[in-house]
Amino acid sequence: MNGRAARIVLDRPPLNIVTLEMLRQLEAVAERLAAMPEVRVVTLAAAGTRAFSAGVDVADHAGDRAPAMLAAFQSVAERLLDLDQVLVASVRAPALGGGWELVLLCDLVVAADDARFGVPEIALAALPPVAAAVLPRVVGEARARRLVLTGEPLAAAEAYQWGLVSRLVPAADVERVTEELVGQLLAHSGIALRLAKRAMTAAGRGPLRAAIREATELYRSRLLPTADAAEGIAAFLERRQPAWRHA
Repeated sequence: MNGRAARIVLDRPPLNIVTLEMLRQLEAVAERLAAMPEVRVVTLAAAGTRAFSAGVDVADHAGDRAPAMLAAFQSVAERLLDLDQVLVASVRAPALGGGWELVLLCDLVVAADDARFGVPEIALAALPPVAAAVLPRVVGEARARRLVLTGEPLAAAEAYQWGLVSRLVPAADVERVTEELVGQLLAHSGIALRLAKRAMTAAGRGPLRAAIREATELYRSRLLPTADAAEGIAAFLERRQPAWRHA
């Protein structure tokens, strides 16, 4: 943090898998930032080069741990949505599952041209609440269905074409271009930045928050108690094909 800019780094290499403790730390950081109007821009980055984040720890999707994880992720999403600072994601490597959902909550995204994005939760009989809420609003329902219902990864070039990435650059240039973008933003009036962001998000912030809550509740109360939800996690951890039971 340098007074006008702050930087959040996911630092759990090699894959920066997000744990419940990390979610609680992210929530605490977001609460601190909400009380710091002098900070104009916040960068979300990740350590290492193998992955921005491979998502939330699969073990935290298990039945006894999932409710706490879902509640924590929902809280983080709401805190990030409420921030008046401009959020810039700096993505040098694949962002998957919950890792991509954090990126989707950012205002601007600088990404490596060989990065990939995706929400593969469906393969585990799970669902990505934030992506399910955000993607239809950003890329339209047809494209959102392709991503959420198939779990297929999205290449960075296509993400750029769809407007999910703001700047597409070689991996070696991501850090430099991110810093240049932050500098460009900091050159503007702080109050103008905050109010311009608020003007663009005011109408959609409430409905998006409601959509995230509804998607999270569907996962928690309808999907999580099923045998398939337990089987998806067990099959992944045991490295075998799942045997689905529900129609």
